[in-house]
Amino acid sequence: MAAALWPGPTPLSPTDIFAPASTPAKSIFELSLFVLSAAAAIFLVVFGLLVYAVLRFRKRANDDGREPAQVYGSTQVELAWTIIPVLIVLVLFLTSARVILSVQDAVQPAGALQVTVIGHQFWWEYRYPGLNVVTANELHVPVSDPQHPTPTVLKLLSADTDHSFWVPRLAGKTDLIPNFPNSTWIDPHEIGLYEGQCAQYCGTQHAKMLLRVYVDSREDFERWVQKQRQPAELSEAVSRGRAVFERTACINCHAVQGTAANGTFGPDLTHLMSRDTIASGAAPNTEEELRRWVENPDSIKPGSRMPAMGLDKQQLDEVTAYLVSLR
Repeated sequence: MAAALWPGPTPLSPTDIFAPASTPAKSIFELSLFVLSAAAAIFLVVFGLLVYAVLRFRKRANDDGREPAQVYGSTQVELAWTIIPVLIVLVLFLTSARVILSVQDAVQPAGALQVTVIGHQFWWEYRYPGLNVVTANELHVPVSDPQHPTPTVLKLLSADTDHSFWVPRLAGKTDLIPNFPNSTWIDPHEIGLYEGQCAQYCGTQHAKMLLRVYVDSREDFERWVQKQRQPAELSEAVSRGRAVFERTACINCHAVQGTAANGTFGPDLTHLMSRDTIASGAAPNTEEELRRWVENPDSIKPGSRMPAMGLDKQQLDEVTAYLVSLR
């Protein structure tokens, strides 16, 4: 399984914006702390003045009922409550603009890894144009050394409706809009698995359009690339399953290198079993779950674009055996 390609104390990373592991996420984290501190200071000042006013001017037993002296038209007070908020907003605006520019206009080194991310209803397609690799739902990138950054630049496209790429520990939310290429970048500093979510409602299965980013060591990433470049490993034992696969509508949507299947509507299945999950993270990638997915996709992901193929038990067993062989 893919998780075996990297060591780590835990197989999962929480979607925690307060634990950044990449330069863009760290910039956003520091900005959020600054804004939170400013908001907390404003709250304490306003709340303190309110408490002071309540205690200092509360009604007492010996009050004669007359109002205290009123202040009208104080230039100093009006200047204070106008200039101070304007300065606060200006500081927050300039600080936010600086962070946005530092992330969006960052100069990328010549050796940056280029990945094209295509959002579909309801799964993710990843293409590595410089490496001749195509995969789905699980993005692999090399770890970046903070002293010599090797970022990964993501070109974001949509195949249908609006989506949004959001892995909180690696970068901020960036939208994928039809006919409008977008981009973002990450340079993760820690090996591990980082989880995210499509953050733009895109249909019935939006909640199950999950993101999984595997950050590998440079050596493990190179091994993963070499394995992904190989054609599908097909054995004679699963030839009947392959024949069923190629006779049905499966080949209209999916691709398997070295076979007649060259569809692009669904995920590339050439190395299906190198992934930890299926259905964009909705289920573990096991033989049992694969069989259930092929038999009735709605049992795992209601509203899925993948239709039930109506296979009988023998055909279902054969196709499942064939899919399990795609390593």
